[in-house]
Amino acid sequence: MKIKQMNVKSIDEIREEMLDTVTCSKSDIFRISEQCRDDYENITNELTSIQQMMVKLMDEGEELEILVSEARQKLSEVSKNFKLYSEEEIRDAYEKAHQLQMDLSINWQYKKQLLEKRDELERRLIGLHSTIDRAEQLISQISVVMNYLQSDLKQFGEAFENAKAREDFGLKIIEAQEEERRRLSREIHDGPAQMLANVIVRSDLVERVFREKGPEEGFSEISSFKKMVRAALYEVRRIIYDLRPMALDDLGLVPTLRKYLQTIEEYHNQSEIIFINSGLECRLPAKYEVALFRLIQESVQNALKHAKACQIKVQLEIADNGITVLIKDNGVGFDPSHKKPESFGLIGMRERVDLLDGEITISSKIGKGTEVFITVPLNS
Repeated sequence: MKIKQMNVKSIDEIREEMLDTVTCSKSDIFRISEQCRDDYENITNELTSIQQMMVKLMDEGEELEILVSEARQKLSEVSKNFKLYSEEEIRDAYEKAHQLQMDLSINWQYKKQLLEKRDELERRLIGLHSTIDRAEQLISQISVVMNYLQSDLKQFGEAFENAKAREDFGLKIIEAQEEERRRLSREIHDGPAQMLANVIVRSDLVERVFREKGPEEGFSEISSFKKMVRAALYEVRRIIYDLRPMALDDLGLVPTLRKYLQTIEEYHNQSEIIFINSGLECRLPAKYEVALFRLIQESVQNALKHAKACQIKVQLEIADNGITVLIKDNGVGFDPSHKKPESFGLIGMRERVDLLDGEITISSKIGKGTEVFITVPLNS
């Protein structure tokens, strides 16, 4: 169907219904994810308690083994020299040996129960990891959909009224969505998925180290295991933050940018990102904050991934009559005179600026880095 044949009002109604449904689904999935995190924390605490009891039981078991050995020796001596001991001494020797043997057996049974309980809890942890990972992926995918529904598609109805020459706009959106899914899939596969696979292998290693090398080595391995889990969780939350930082709605553009760029700098620890806010630090209409954040995010990611920059400078100035943004890097740069098809990332940046009635200029030289300069007017 041609775009010009579509009904604008119907599209807006469908978009609102989809947005309501997606928002409810995201809330449900988030609650499931949070419940899984609570369960994970409770199980982790229970595992710690079991490990402490295991150490205590192992110490008691070693002491009991020594006492049983001594009692058996005493019993053997009594049996060989039966006539030298009184009936009470003989009975005491037998009863003591029997009681110690029973205590040792109870100790062994208790340790066996704790080991089975520990194995069960560790299996549950693996299941919770899988559930949390799937929930986080769904939340990330839903966030991408919500972003298109709230920003790009919101402007869709207004755009195609005078866009006879842009009938392929819908196809671009679909292709951009697929590209975003591929990028997200790569990040999850190379990051959290690999880490969680290592977690499963590491959990088996912890059990083996605990059995073969004792509690001290076991607890050291558990500490390393916990660091790996935290790293996987950090990676998942970083991907979610890249998709849609919740602080943008709560705090506004400047604080969110400051935190986002600091997080990206920490993640890419070989790159320096400098953020300068030389204007007002105030709230802007939602469409400005979302669009400007995405523009800066895209420019910084391009500088890191494609330009291989080790220093990036982001300068933002909000004035009464307009906004200016400069993103400058010291990457490999490119030749602007070299004609090549524009990527969807660059197309998306230009469209976002156009929707704000602004202008974007991209200048670069090979080996000299790249500058992205954006100006957006503000209505009083």
